[in-house]
Amino acid sequence: MEARVGVSSHGGMVDGGARKLLHHHHHSQQPPKQPVHQQSQIGTVHQLLAGGIAGAFSKTCTAPLARLTILFQVQGMHSDVAVMSKPSMWHEALRIVNEEGFRAFWKGNLVTIAHRLPYSSINFYAYERYKSLLKSIPGLEGHSGSASTDIGVHFIGGGLAGITAASATYPLDLVRTRLAAQRNAIYYKGIWHAFHTICRDEGFCGLYKGLGATLLGVGPSIAISFSVYETLRTYWHSQRPDDSTAIVSLACGSLSGIASSTVTFPLDLVRRRMQLEGAAGRARVYNTGLFGTFKHIFCTEGLRGLYRGIMPEYYKVVPSVGIVFMTYETLKKLLSDGLFNS
Repeated sequence: MEARVGVSSHGGMVDGGARKLLHHHHHSQQPPKQPVHQQSQIGTVHQLLAGGIAGAFSKTCTAPLARLTILFQVQGMHSDVAVMSKPSMWHEALRIVNEEGFRAFWKGNLVTIAHRLPYSSINFYAYERYKSLLKSIPGLEGHSGSASTDIGVHFIGGGLAGITAASATYPLDLVRTRLAAQRNAIYYKGIWHAFHTICRDEGFCGLYKGLGATLLGVGPSIAISFSVYETLRTYWHSQRPDDSTAIVSLACGSLSGIASSTVTFPLDLVRRRMQLEGAAGRARVYNTGLFGTFKHIFCTEGLRGLYRGIMPEYYKVVPSVGIVFMTYETLKKLLSDGLFNS
């Protein structure tokens, strides 16, 4: 899910599985030692800046696939705007170019970029706070550094940080979906117009439609992504210990992203449908809450209906992780070398 996308947090600033692989790649190197206070302070600023820019750049590069995913997810919800006469990626891509223009592939991308930095900031800050809090719990403070304790702290801290960041920045995610789901008929003219219109037509709570599905997917997404990544990485190193850390991390991160997407995609689809409830003044389609919406889609469209748009989501995983990884590492090196320092 999109918040999966940026929900799991294991000590870094970047999306999903890429965050874990960057974390391991960073610690596989041995940087020159600095004073503890200075190293922590500089590292935080660099991670925040590099992670936010890398995430935004990756989202921009993969925006066409992300928009195709959303259009497939919501097809059939409103017959006047969302039914595709030829439901294939190629035909829908051609329709977008012919009817809306090439730039339409990036509808809603500006709000996605605007979402990255506050999401990353909150996620990083919350993760560090939750991690410190968890380590101070009686019974855990004396076991800091043990493998099982560290995994538990990373897992729980990452989940709580993901929930906090997703909740705080959720309205931006909803507006992004509304903008990206528009086809020829333009109801929302931009970010601020969308915010104003949603609050006027649906009330302030309208900005949080579908939040339940997002938060429900946080735990499974982190659990699957984290466990698949760690298992594959450990097995790979045991079989081919001399392989490049970057290649291993990229491959394992991509596979963990695919596994996580496969399991949590139905929740992401339900979230998108709920985000579009009442959009453009249309009547509500689902009136039974999260689980009622899930049941309604399953009963009317079958299991296949819960996986509409899964193919462009798969195609997005590898380039997304790769772009984040390369951009983050490049920016981290530039920043650490003082290129951007005045």
